[in-house]
Amino acid sequence: MEQDDPAEALTELRARRPGPLELLQLAAGSGLAAYAVWALVLQPGFRRVPLRLQVPYVGASARQVEHVLSLLRGRPGKTVDLGSGDGRIVLAAHRCGLRPAVGYELNPWLVALARLHAWRAGCAGSVCYRREDLWKVSLRDCHNVSVFLAPSVLALLEDKLQAELPPGARVVSGRFPLPTWQPVAAVGEGLDRVWAYDVHGSGLAGKAVSSWGVPIKAAPGPSSTSVPGAPVSQAG
Repeated sequence: MEQDDPAEALTELRARRPGPLELLQLAAGSGLAAYAVWALVLQPGFRRVPLRLQVPYVGASARQVEHVLSLLRGRPGKTVDLGSGDGRIVLAAHRCGLRPAVGYELNPWLVALARLHAWRAGCAGSVCYRREDLWKVSLRDCHNVSVFLAPSVLALLEDKLQAELPPGARVVSGRFPLPTWQPVAAVGEGLDRVWAYDVHGSGLAGKAVSSWGVPIKAAPGPSSTSVPGAPVSQAG
């Protein structure tokens, strides 16, 4: 009895094209896998949040994390990441000296993953990840705030930040700028771009206002490390 040649079998397998039934099975399997990821990883955190306040999880890239740290490095006070996901920004903030560093995330699977990352990095007892709704968290003692949220909720977030943050606090928004606040610095391009906003004692929290009292919308411009006419950034 002749044995099959492995090389010949591999060549035949590569040349073979899947039929309609196999393609259908592959599509169904991919759909089930995607649903499993949604049901187990993403959906649990959404059940307690109104639809208009839900934000899908998209992890920050290494460059986005680097840009956030460049706008916060060297600043004193508590640092928080609202919607901290797998905790990468909080962990990086702690490593660069921003302490204490706290992440607020509603999804229990992502909180567990963040704690695992911190344990593997030897920082389990130094950083804090809390399973809490970011809309219900008090920010009155927070001096550095990082947010990577969808544009649909940023206007509502502005109201919360303005009402709760202390004077001198800084907000760094990634991917999308706050709709009506005037940034003091911006770093990066495209989806890697992040904006910094400083909260002032007037309570306007960096909001640009025209001579008629109408808020001026801060639109993302070309890549830069500062905004003309704005206070000097404390980026390191």
